[in-house]
Amino acid sequence: MPLQNRVTPFSTIEAVDSRGLVMGNRGCLHDNDRGLRTQRWRTKSWIICRLAWKNARRQLMTPGSWTELFFLDEAVALAAGHRPCGYCRRDAYRKFLACWATGTGWNSERPPRQPDVDARLHADRVDRQGHQRHHDAKLECLPDGCFVLLPNDPTPWLVQGARLHPWTHAGYGPPIRRPAGATVAVMTPASTVAAIAAGYVPIVHPSVIESGEAVESS
Repeated sequence: MPLQNRVTPFSTIEAVDSRGLVMGNRGCLHDNDRGLRTQRWRTKSWIICRLAWKNARRQLMTPGSWTELFFLDEAVALAAGHRPCGYCRRDAYRKFLACWATGTGWNSERPPRQPDVDARLHADRVDRQGHQRHHDAKLECLPDGCFVLLPNDPTPWLVQGARLHPWTHAGYGPPIRRPAGATVAVMTPASTVAAIAAGYVPIVHPSVIESGEAVESS
């Protein structure tokens, strides 16, 4: 039976077999029987890690240790509210912080530090009830790598070029053309969208390339 450790673009954590391209961490969320507790984070540092790092091997959900979370790709992890790890993905972390500072208009006398980014991301990703925050935007203004919800459609869509790709745990399905003039609910946190717009390029699953020709949205 699969462990409950696979994260959706909605930031929910589900039990499925496939693991995806990247791993993440929000602290220790599981009990000694490797089941999730009710709390969905123990820290504001929600990070995106490599699947493999310097031949290190871990037993998943070791009691008392951090909970290994898995995402289809980095675009999903960013939509769920995570950011690159400063340890195992140092170059991506530095790039993200630089783009985040540019995109958000950071105007301090010093560059942003990890606590600055984590505090802003936490405010962007969840409301006071712990639910994922969404913000409205014109679809044509959004950069590639964001996740959106179309009106009256519960499907999470990845924005990529002139197309939108529907997410599943196993990969992306057949795309549709990006609807002109649409206002959408953006799932990716606002400051992360700003970082992507300023030049941070998320890792996306190869099924985006393999998903075929786009069709008109209904």
